[in-house]
Amino acid sequence: MASPPVLYLKSIKLTFGATPLLTGADISVGEGDRITLVGRNGSGKSTLLKIAAGMVEADDGERFVQPGKTVRYLPQEPDLTGFANTLAYVEAGLGPGDEAYRAQYLLNELGLTGEEAPAALSGGEARRAALARVLAPEPDILLLDEPTNHLDLPAIEWLESELKSMRSALVLISHDRRFLENLSRTTVWLDRGRTRTLDRGFAHFEAWRDQVLEEEERELQKLDKRIEAEEHWMRYGVTARRKRNVRRVELLATMRREKREHRGPQGAVRLEAAQADASSKLVIEAKGVTKRYDGRPIVENVSARIARGDRIGIVGPNGAGKTTLLRLLTGDLEPDEGTVKLGVSLQMQTLDQRRDSLDPETTLADALTDGKGDWVVIGEEKRHVIGYMKDFLFQPEQARTPLSALSGGERGRVMLARALSRPSNMLVLDEPTNDLDLETLDLLEEMLGDYTGTVIVVSHDRDFLDRVVTSVMMAEGDGRWTEYAGGYADMVAQRGAGVVARGGAAKKPAGDASGSRTAAAPATPAKNRAKLSFKDKHALETLPGYIEELTDKADRMRKQLADPQFYSRDPKGFSLVSAALADLDEQRSRAEDEWLRLEMLREATEG
Repeated sequence: MASPPVLYLKSIKLTFGATPLLTGADISVGEGDRITLVGRNGSGKSTLLKIAAGMVEADDGERFVQPGKTVRYLPQEPDLTGFANTLAYVEAGLGPGDEAYRAQYLLNELGLTGEEAPAALSGGEARRAALARVLAPEPDILLLDEPTNHLDLPAIEWLESELKSMRSALVLISHDRRFLENLSRTTVWLDRGRTRTLDRGFAHFEAWRDQVLEEEERELQKLDKRIEAEEHWMRYGVTARRKRNVRRVELLATMRREKREHRGPQGAVRLEAAQADASSKLVIEAKGVTKRYDGRPIVENVSARIARGDRIGIVGPNGAGKTTLLRLLTGDLEPDEGTVKLGVSLQMQTLDQRRDSLDPETTLADALTDGKGDWVVIGEEKRHVIGYMKDFLFQPEQARTPLSALSGGERGRVMLARALSRPSNMLVLDEPTNDLDLETLDLLEEMLGDYTGTVIVVSHDRDFLDRVVTSVMMAEGDGRWTEYAGGYADMVAQRGAGVVARGGAAKKPAGDASGSRTAAAPATPAKNRAKLSFKDKHALETLPGYIEELTDKADRMRKQLADPQFYSRDPKGFSLVSAALADLDEQRSRAEDEWLRLEMLREATEG
């Protein structure tokens, strides 16, 4: 028999203005569930998660959380105002009985010290602090809204591992396919205000979604035929009894209303790049390129030859210099040493990571037409700006909306629309997947597959890299870069490891030519060495005291249960203490096993 849910939402309804956002959304979360919540941008996923967290009240419907269960919610834009530093912010999220050491441990794992002042944090650093805050208490239910945003690959892969090891039930919203495939066991699809549930992970979602939409289309076609038949009867049928006629008129009116009120799937993004004449065969030739900042090498003696049609992915941890390498290769930044030669007839379009080229006061229509009227020219095709806006899921009434009023996802679509409307034979994409929904990512990948020019992309999205690029330039540390043939998974197979955080990058063997444009030979994994992490060392020091505390509690409970009058006096209390004692014994057994494992690891390290 299935255990009762620890949290559920039933028949949730919510309207913003005159538009219904949620019209009957349900979610049921059981112990240890791994649920991903998917849907188009603007479908109400974040709002539904806030309702689950108790932060937004629905117009109608039911929300239930089992008494005593803890819920933690990760917002997209955390607020650290009022805290002295990041450690104070994370510690404020701990409850009675939570392990205090986890605050510092998680901050360290996420690349923070705990001393950072909130006012000086970047968006990515604030996001990491917020992650530490919700993970530290190890709550019963974790509600995570885009947890991988602003994280680099080492942090994303660490987060995956951490979430897998936790007992918390998870509800995730993310555009990172690989992250969802690795963690989810149930998929909830929010579509046109209602939810559908697939009792399988995200890897099976897209085939199921397509099947649902095909069935819906067939039902709509059947409705059309029924309406056509009833209209024919109304015009030409022999008059029958008046009562029957009234019934059929009412039936026709009901079917017409059903068709009129049917909300089809949200319009699909239409992506098509305006392509210029082909560039020369050699697009970029870099020889011995070096760039240093404050004496620290970011790019050190890198050479590369990029030919027409190549698709190059640039990967590495935050701070490794990915954007710097990109700017050097495209001629946007002068190297300290070495040369970069660009091919002839090169027409380059760039999607920058921070959307810096967008003037926040410019209207949406002017951003797409450069303020030159109402038409967008794509190749040889001239299209009205309103029609082009619709291709990217914008409504006609948004034409005069300033860009400052758009969401992050909408600004991302504006940048895509601008870049793809201009003739190019080379696309430079710096974190193009930020804030894009899964369907838009699908179409972007298809468009890049059909694009005949050259593509250079910086991304932390492993699935996107595997689908798009033909080779990967990997930051090896100390300014060294190596190119590997294939996508991200191919790079991991050849190198023997994925992207690691700065300071932990694998060293290249002596004599290896830095930055050579050849597929690297498969790396030989280093021998496994016993090593105690910060968490292990802290646990080794604190576990004996914790075990002793559990032992004392268990002894007191045993004395209480030894009282022959206890059961007859309070049968319910006797049952509760017995259950609590069994739980304490299990906790102590696990703690003793963990201490023994760590003690053996310590001895191996010292040996």
